[in-house]
Amino acid sequence: MEEDETSEGERERAGVERHATPETGQQVSVSEFLCHCCYDILVNPTTLNCGHSFCRHCLALWWVSSKKNECPECREKWEGFPKVNILLRDVIEKLFSDAIEQRKEDIQQSSDVAHSLATFQRYGNEQIPPVPNRGRINPRGGGFFSGVLTALTCVAVLLLGYHWSSREFEEDLLVHKPVAKWSAEEVILWLEQLGPWTSHYKERFLLEKVNGRLLLTLTEEDFTKEPYSIENSNHRKVIMAELECVKTLGVKPPQNLWEYKAVNPGKSLFLLYALKSSPRLSMLYLYLFDYTEAFLPFIHTICPTQEDKYEDSVTKLLDLKDPSWKQWREFIVKYLVLPYQLIAEFAWDWLDVHYWTSRFIIVNAMLLSVLELFSFWRLWSRRELKTIPHRMWRHFWKISTQGLFVALFWPFIPQFVCNCLFYWALYFNPIINIDLVVKEVRRLETQVQ
Repeated sequence: MEEDETSEGERERAGVERHATPETGQQVSVSEFLCHCCYDILVNPTTLNCGHSFCRHCLALWWVSSKKNECPECREKWEGFPKVNILLRDVIEKLFSDAIEQRKEDIQQSSDVAHSLATFQRYGNEQIPPVPNRGRINPRGGGFFSGVLTALTCVAVLLLGYHWSSREFEEDLLVHKPVAKWSAEEVILWLEQLGPWTSHYKERFLLEKVNGRLLLTLTEEDFTKEPYSIENSNHRKVIMAELECVKTLGVKPPQNLWEYKAVNPGKSLFLLYALKSSPRLSMLYLYLFDYTEAFLPFIHTICPTQEDKYEDSVTKLLDLKDPSWKQWREFIVKYLVLPYQLIAEFAWDWLDVHYWTSRFIIVNAMLLSVLELFSFWRLWSRRELKTIPHRMWRHFWKISTQGLFVALFWPFIPQFVCNCLFYWALYFNPIINIDLVVKEVRRLETQVQ
């Protein structure tokens, strides 16, 4: 009897540590539900991909201190954002309710734990939640857009490979060929690019078989006489201004996207990526370091004066003056509020020259504007607007570092690789951004619900 009473007393004292399951009568110990960080009973147990479970606040403290997405025990990387194991939490709270309540009170009194949990949760909110796919599930997160991008990439690589191997991609442009070696057909091509009004004079140049050498000898007085008879003084002025530019450079100056890319391959690639990721800094760069060649045409196109509105996109860029105060006011407002709209307006003005390319740029600019609005909405909803100056400073250094990196390694990058990067950013980025916008919309719907 005494032995029975002793064993019964020990069982009562161990009541906090052991519970018997009603079905089997087996004893369940607290030691089976310990966190391997704090070695105490699990509170809000969070299970990682590797299978190990930890208190959520312990995992948050670990992540804040190490900034590593890995298991504190086995160091295996975890993917996504860890969630509380609801089944394990309910079992523990049912078996050891008193111990859990005491642990929660102790945890709530720690300011470090509260700060770590808040930081960890903010990090989780920034992660894009997985979107349920009713179709076939791709474990790598592919889907429709992944298939489209893969197909377009294959087509682009084949086309670029063909052009690169045939050496007929950019070398035949007049921006590379000395004007003295132009044929009569190439002179007509140069004349056509000045504007649609030159159609009245093409036949006269063809009849006279004006080649590059003859073109260099022509003066404004020659254009007023037979056989050219260009009576419109404005037309003569434009032709002479462009001819003087050709004489000075020795080649045709770039007048569209492809010619600009052929003359300035590095700068065009840099501007394409910079305008996409940081339009405000890119426009500031153009103003400071490329005012005459790039910034003046840009601002006169997006903020035209009254007389510029009735000229074609090429003609009005031949003789540019400094912007007026009215143009500056319009530019600065759009620059601060909707910088991608400026890019879209510039592309819209070139629809007659680059029909499909301009449309790709306009669509991409609209998508990037939406993504930027989503970013500001996220900051506002989390009350993190005060972090904008810090984020802008970090972004400035990131873009500056990337620009310096490209400038240093540009001479060693093959032209074929640069062409692939250029066309990927130009034509495929809109597809990527459509996918990002869809994910942002779904995430917003999830938060509302």
